[in-house]
Amino acid sequence: MPCVSTPPSPHAPERTRRETDRPPTFELTERDNLARLAWRQAALRPQHASFELYTDGAWRVRSAADHLGAVVESARGLLGFGVDTGSRVALMSGTRYEWLLLDSAVWAVGGVTVPIYPTSSAAQVEWIVRDSGARLIIVETEAMRRLVERADLGHVEVLVIDDSAAGALQRLRAAGRDVPAERVEERASGVTLAAPASIVYTSGTTGRPKGCVLTHANLAAETRALLSQPIGEVAVPGRRTLMFLPLAHVLARAVTYALSAGGATVGFWADTATLVEQLGVFRPHVVLGVPRVFEKVHAGVRSAARHGGPAKAEIFRRAERVAIEWSRAQEPSDSGAAGPGLRLRAEHAVFDRLVYRAVRSALGGQCEYAISGGGALRPDLTHFFRGLGVPIYEGYGLTETCAAITVNERGATRVGSVGRPVGGNAVRVTGSGELQVRGRVVFEEYWGNHQASVEAFDDGWFRTGDLGSIDADGFVWITGRSKEIIVTAGGKNVVPGPIEEALRAHPVIGHALLVGEGRPFVSALITLDADGARAWARDNGIDGSDLTQLCDNQQLRALVQSAVDEASAQVSRAEAVRAFTLLPEDLTEEAGELTATLKVKRHVVEERYARQIESMYHPRHH
Repeated sequence: MPCVSTPPSPHAPERTRRETDRPPTFELTERDNLARLAWRQAALRPQHASFELYTDGAWRVRSAADHLGAVVESARGLLGFGVDTGSRVALMSGTRYEWLLLDSAVWAVGGVTVPIYPTSSAAQVEWIVRDSGARLIIVETEAMRRLVERADLGHVEVLVIDDSAAGALQRLRAAGRDVPAERVEERASGVTLAAPASIVYTSGTTGRPKGCVLTHANLAAETRALLSQPIGEVAVPGRRTLMFLPLAHVLARAVTYALSAGGATVGFWADTATLVEQLGVFRPHVVLGVPRVFEKVHAGVRSAARHGGPAKAEIFRRAERVAIEWSRAQEPSDSGAAGPGLRLRAEHAVFDRLVYRAVRSALGGQCEYAISGGGALRPDLTHFFRGLGVPIYEGYGLTETCAAITVNERGATRVGSVGRPVGGNAVRVTGSGELQVRGRVVFEEYWGNHQASVEAFDDGWFRTGDLGSIDADGFVWITGRSKEIIVTAGGKNVVPGPIEEALRAHPVIGHALLVGEGRPFVSALITLDADGARAWARDNGIDGSDLTQLCDNQQLRALVQSAVDEASAQVSRAEAVRAFTLLPEDLTEEAGELTATLKVKRHVVEERYARQIESMYHPRHH
C-alpha cells in the first residue's frame, strides 16, 4: 500500500537503468532502538522541550525528563495489566501526544503495538484485533469504545483516553502502582532490534487486510535514514514541527520518531478544520502533510486574491506563473541547470514581497521545507511551492517498507520523480516493469500468513505491485500501478474491490467502479443492469423502457443510494462512497470496457466517463 507517492510522470527520462541502490551512511546498533529513545533523550537533554501539548487554549512544553517519567509510569501500568514480552496492544486514536506516549510504553515492556485508524468500522476493528490476538485495546473516545464493544471480540480489555478518573492513563497509573520502575528498565533493556515492534494492517487488492510485522530494526533503519537524508537539518534542538497526520499511518509515525530522535520539538494537532490557524500559531520549521493540505493552502491564498478584486487576482496569477518558472529553472537538463535569468529574478523578487510571503505565512512563516506523503501531489504545485521558497520533497514507500524507501532531498531533487533510495536500500525494475525493493527498511513477513509472505518476495526482493523506471542518475519514476488501490488527496488508501462487489450484488446494478485517485473523497460510477432495472420499474408501476430516463427517477436513485450506504457501512468514513453517477448502459466487452474474462478495464472506463467523474467533484456534491 503506497504511503508516499507521486503521480505517474509523463516526463520520465528515456535513459534508464535496471537497478539502483544507496549504501548505508550509518551503522545500525542496539543504541538506535526506539524502545529506549525516551531514556536516551532524558539523559542527553533532560529539560529539552521534546513535545508540546495544546491544553487549556495554549501550547505547553513536555520536557524530555517529563516524557520519560510518563513513559515509565504508563509502562508500569501495562505490566500491571499483564502485558508481557510479545503481547499485542491495539491503539485506536487520533493524532495526540498520548498516542506516541502509549506506543513508547508498549515498546518499553517488550510489547507490540497494533495501530487502528480512528475512522475504522466495527468490522475492521474486529478483524484486526482478532487476527493480531490483542488482549488490550486503548481507544481515544467513548464513541470508539462503543464501536469496539459492538465488535465480537470476546474477552478484550478496553481503556479510554480521557481526563476522567476512569481514563486510560489514570487506570494505568493505578494498575502500576505496585510495579517497580526497575522492572520497566529491565524490560526495555531486553528489547532487541530483531524483536517485532508493530503489526500494521495493510489491505491488499483482495481478501482480508494483512498484518505487516515491522521490527525495531525496520523502524530504527527508517528513522536513521530520514535523519541522514531529508530531515536531518531540521531535526535538531530549536526546530519545531506540528504533526497532524494520523499516527496509525507508518509515515507519520516514522517521521515523528525521527524528528524526536534528532532533537526537534514535536507538537500534535488532530483538528484539520483549524490546521491552517494552528500552523500560524505553532510556526513549524518543517511540515509533513498530504497533498490536500498543500492544495488547501494554495487554494486559500488564490481565493483571497480573487476576492480582493481583478487586480489582485491578476497579480496572483502572474506570481503563480513566475514561481513555477523559477522552480523549473532549477531543474537539471542535458546541458546542466540554467538557472533563472535576469527578468525572472527581478519578477521573482517583486512577487516575493507581494504574494509569496503570504503563502509562507499560511504555513507559519518559518517553514524551511515540507514533506508530502500519502498520495500524489501535482507537479505544478510542487514547482509552485519550491518557487516561493518552500520546497516539498516527495518520495515513495509502502507499509511493508516502513514508510519511505526512496525520497527527494535538498540538492538531489527531480520534480515528478520519487527520488533515490534511502541509505541501505535498493530498487530494481523487472522485465515486466514492476518495481521491487529490498534493504533494511523492508519487512520480513505478514502476521500469521506464511503463504502471503512467500508470495510477496521474488528472490529476496519485495514485489511492490507498482510500475516504474529508474533514470541514469538513480532517480525512481512511477509510471503506473498494477494494483488497483486508490490513494485519495487526504492520503487514505482505498481498496475498491469489496465495495464494488457489494454493489454489483444488487439486482438493479450492473457494474460499479470506484474513483477518487488524488481526489478529496471516493465516488462511484454505477451502471444499471437492464433486466434488473426494468423489473424493478415494472414492479413499481414505472415506465422502464428508457433507461436514460430511469437514471433520473428519484425512487430508483434512493434505492441505489441505500445500496451505496449499506456497502459503505463496512468500511471507514474515509473509504465510503460520497457521490455516485448512474449510467444507463452497462459495461461490455464489445465496447472495450471489459476484458475477455469480464474484468473492468479501469483506465478505459475512466477516460470514457471523464466528464461524469469530474461532475461528481463539483461543489454542489460536497
